[in-house]
This record gives sequence, structure tokens and C-alpha cells, in this order.
Amino acid sequence: MNDTPRSGPKPSQLLLSILSLLAGLLGYIVWERGFREHPQPDWVRRDDPTRFMYGSIGAEKDAGIPYWIFYVLPRMFAEKLPGPGGYAAIGLPWEEGQELPIGFTKKTLGFPRVANNCALCHTARYRTAPDAKPVFAPLGPGHTTNIQAFLRFVIDCAKDPRFNSDNILQEIENVTHLDWVDTLMYRFFIIPATKQRLLERESQYPSIYRTDVADWGRGRDDIIKLFKYSLNPIDDTFGPADFPAIWNLKKYDSTPGERDPQRMNLAGDTWDAYSVVMDSALGLLGGAPHDSEELIEEVQWITDYTKRTPPPAYPFPIDTAKAADGQAVFDAQCAFCHADNSGRVGRPLPLVEIGTSRGRLDRWIRNAAVRANRAVAAMGIERRGLVEEDLIGYKVPHLDGIWLRAPYLHNGSVPTLRDLLDPASKRPRVFYRGYDGYDPEGIGFIAQGSEAERIGTRHDVSKRGNANQGHEFGTHLSGEEKSSLIEYLKTF
Repeated sequence: MNDTPRSGPKPSQLLLSILSLLAGLLGYIVWERGFREHPQPDWVRRDDPTRFMYGSIGAEKDAGIPYWIFYVLPRMFAEKLPGPGGYAAIGLPWEEGQELPIGFTKKTLGFPRVANNCALCHTARYRTAPDAKPVFAPLGPGHTTNIQAFLRFVIDCAKDPRFNSDNILQEIENVTHLDWVDTLMYRFFIIPATKQRLLERESQYPSIYRTDVADWGRGRDDIIKLFKYSLNPIDDTFGPADFPAIWNLKKYDSTPGERDPQRMNLAGDTWDAYSVVMDSALGLLGGAPHDSEELIEEVQWITDYTKRTPPPAYPFPIDTAKAADGQAVFDAQCAFCHADNSGRVGRPLPLVEIGTSRGRLDRWIRNAAVRANRAVAAMGIERRGLVEEDLIGYKVPHLDGIWLRAPYLHNGSVPTLRDLLDPASKRPRVFYRGYDGYDPEGIGFIAQGSEAERIGTRHDVSKRGNANQGHEFGTHLSGEEKSSLIEYLKTF
């Protein structure tokens, strides 16, 4: 019998086992705290409007900002905002009791991150009286939101030498406690990487720092140049445009090959709603999606939501007798272009007929559309896409929910419908965009006075990109006819 004791593991093998265990544990911690994706809470999908306003489209991974950095930036760099009040100074629509503004999504991918969705630019906000609570209308134009100010703010923060791990961690510790793992992650990875990502945005969005043209102001942007994936070269063109309403989009449905179909976007440069939503989502991501399936699923849901959702009803009383008179005026003066059964509505109208500023047209050319379509196809994303032809003018809009789509014209240069019925020479030369107090007399938002001036952004029509000429249709009507017509338009 062999009584020789068996030998145990060699020290080198034991050490290797321990090191492997530690490496596996470290790998798990890095995955769990740095990359593991968690679904958003159930409340985000409790109903369609909530999902639209707060649901993720997958932008958090590559275009997101770590939640706690997003939280402390206004505290650390208040002087870089356009006014007091934190993110409220940028005009972001914010529901009472919500953690984040509308259009901001929160999702945990290892650590909580904040990104944007379509609701940031497509949620209207209005108040029926100075002391009334704001009402939010998903899919409406986000006329209070100052996208340019937000982009400038986060980039300017990153350019500041105070944006470093010591300062940001100290500010975070004032509002929450990070455990040792999160502290190390923030110090050595999250904060430096966030700084680098934000600094890269300056080269992605060079037009936000232009000094030769007017600021975009609240409720509009120069969005064409925000599409990094479009490969559109930087040039001297400038064509800011209002955020559009995106409700009731089923009216634009058409099939490939259909003769003279209705088109999407201000200049009729896109074929269908799905393409519009997809391109907007890719613009928010800044390029190819991390998860194409997730993006396609959300874009399809948003597209369906926009197609089946009507505009909100006018919130004030309507004089039905006066509106009936206004319908006769509309049928005689406006229906040829704007009636839902018109052969012109939803189609581009030559610029010589409409007479408005051509800046937005010059901003996007056929070759840019070709390049953008190829870039999206290379991502493996199928869509009908952009119209590959030279643009001739601006699309004749449908008027559904027109009462909530101020200011008017494609570049938002006319504050109210009543002003739009005056010749350009008599329209306001200077007004303030982005105040949410509603003007039921003019049909639009209050654009003059101390509160509008305090909260809004100044719009001077003499500045490049701000011109208010054109659409002088109906300017010859009598005062009574204009008043009746406006009453009827409240019913749309």
C-alpha cells in the first residue's frame, strides 16, 4: 500500500487561480458598473404621451451625458447659461414633479445616463392665463426650447478648466453619495471621457458659434447642419427654421411611384414620416446607432404615434357664428392651397409664388441628399429617404392645430396669425420668441411686453435668417373678414 500523501496545488497554480478569480470579478464589476444595460422603469411606457416624452431611442450610449454630471453642470457653471434658473433658462419644457425635462431620457448603462429624444423639439407648451399652470402638447412645435443655447452650454462647460474630476466629484458629493466603485469610475473614466465627448461636439456642430448671423433663438434651429451623418460640407449658407408640429402625419402617406405625392419637411425634401423620424433620431445620435434594432423599433413606434394622434383642440371659446362666416372666407381665399383636398397642400410651392426667405432652401441641395441617403444605407437602415432633386420652394402646410404653431412662416418670423394677414411692411419688426403665455386675440404667443422680453429671445427681422417677407395672401381682406377667418382657423 502506498501511504505517500497526495501533493496539493502548486503555489503557482493557486496564485493563477486567485488572479483569474480576481480578473473575473474585476471584469464583472466593470461590466456591471460601466456597461450593463437596464430597461427604463415601467412608468415610462404607461401611456403614449409619456413614452414619447421620456422614452429612450438608444442615444444614451454614444450621445448621452452621465446623469450626475448633467445634474451638477448648472450649479457649477451658472454663468454660462443665458439666464437664471438652471436648465429652465434654456426654455426646456418641464412637467411638475418630473426628474428631467421633457425630451430628456434617463437610462442606466452601467451608470445612469441622460440623452434626448424627439420630444425635446416637438412638445409645445402654453398657458391660458398669466397665473395658469403650463399645458404640454406632445408632437407640437417646441417653441420655448433653445437648442443652440443648450449645445453651447454643455460644450462651454467642457472647455472650462474647472471641468475636472476633483471639482465635479466634489459637486456630486454635495447632492448624493457615490460608493468607492462609482467614485473610481467617475474619477478615472466617466468624467474624462465625458469631457472629451463634449469637446468633440464643437467640431460636429460648428454653426452654433457663428457670429456673422443671428442666433437661432427659442423654438428653431439650423438643423440641416446638425446631421453629422449627412456629410454636408460647411459653407456660408444660413437657414434657421421653426420646429414643426408632427401630429396627424398619416395625411402624408403615399406609395413609391405615386404621381405628385405630398412630401414631408418644410421644403418637401423628404418622402415620408418614417424617414423624417429616422433622420431626426440619427441626428440626435450623431451617427450610426449602437443598436439598430432598438432604434428601428422606437422610430416605427414614434412614426405610428405621430400618424394616429390629432392636434389638441383650441382651449378657449369659439364664436360658432363668426367661424361659419370665416369658413366662407377660407373657402374663397385659402382653400385652393390649404384645404385638405387641395392639389397643392403638402407639395412644394415655387419660391417666386410664396416670396419668403430662401435661406432654408439654400441650406440643402440635391447632392447633400444623395450623400445622406448613401450614408444611412451604409448603416444598414432602410428608409424611403430624402428627395434627390433640387428644391423649388416651401411646402404648402396643412393647417391642423394651426392655433398652436406660432410663430409663423417657415423661419418663425411672424408672431401671430393676425400679423400674418398684414403686409410684411406692417408686421412686427422686433418681437420676442419663446414665451408661453397664449394670445387668444392675435392667435399666437405673447411676443411683446416685459415678461416676453425677460423670458424670450429677441427676433429682429432685419437680421439674416429672420426676414418676414412673403405669404401676403389675405392681406387685402377687410378687418371683419380677417377676424372671421381667424375664428374659423381656431377650429382646425
